[in-house]
Amino acid sequence: MQDIIFALSQDYMQRALIASIIVGISCPIVGLYLVLRRLSLIGDGLGHAAFAGVAAAWLAGINPLLGAAIFAIAGALGVEKLRSWRREHGDLALAIVFYSGIALGVVLTSLARRMNLSLFTYLFGSILTITNTDLLIIGITGACVIVLVIMLYKELFTLTYDEDIAKVSGLPVNLLNHLIVLLGAITVVSALRVVGVLLVAGMLVIPVASALQIARSFKQASIYSICFGLASTILGLAFSYILDLAPGGAIVLTAVILFTISSILPSRNIKASRIFLGTK
Repeated sequence: MQDIIFALSQDYMQRALIASIIVGISCPIVGLYLVLRRLSLIGDGLGHAAFAGVAAAWLAGINPLLGAAIFAIAGALGVEKLRSWRREHGDLALAIVFYSGIALGVVLTSLARRMNLSLFTYLFGSILTITNTDLLIIGITGACVIVLVIMLYKELFTLTYDEDIAKVSGLPVNLLNHLIVLLGAITVVSALRVVGVLLVAGMLVIPVASALQIARSFKQASIYSICFGLASTILGLAFSYILDLAPGGAIVLTAVILFTISSILPSRNIKASRIFLGTK
């Protein structure tokens, strides 16, 4: 306990804790809509597009997170454009962005001759080396995501429940579809320094999967997703410090452990459709 108290007195650990809390809230709150719309793997695709942006930023000499944001947003718009052309091939759109992003990242990295530890921190995460600038970016992006989701809760709920009903209700379906993937892109960028490109999709999906095991309504699923996300990031950070583990891996493994525990509990939600019909 004294070791943890001492760690929390250090600036680097305080920044890490704040970043983990922001990511623990923003990832699941967006991930719920992605999972229920069968876009669970979009985090991987956008993560690899963001990796290409990091490499491009190194080449241009600008902030890597800025480059990651530009490429992730471009990837998100590309996914939605491809998906709107052939909605039955949404997984194909994700695959195209996935492999294009990683291939472009490798090419740009080789051109920049920047294959060093600084770049690899974006692959695996480096929460303990987050700077004040990084924390500011994570805070702003996370706050934007959380506020937008709360403001548009009813609209996003209707779109996720049934897109045709959303159209009949007069909602701007195309705009909302683009907004969801853009929020996913922003969330991926905010989580890069925490869990890294290779694990960021886990924080979008696993806490949500845990919540869906026990939730009886969409509102409960939203709340439980955030609770599982926060528990994963905070406990994972604590375990990584106590056991001297890689923080990104410890956070995602904690999420997996929590999912395992939730799956053992008596299931109260067999079908995802019941999430939308629940009233409690």
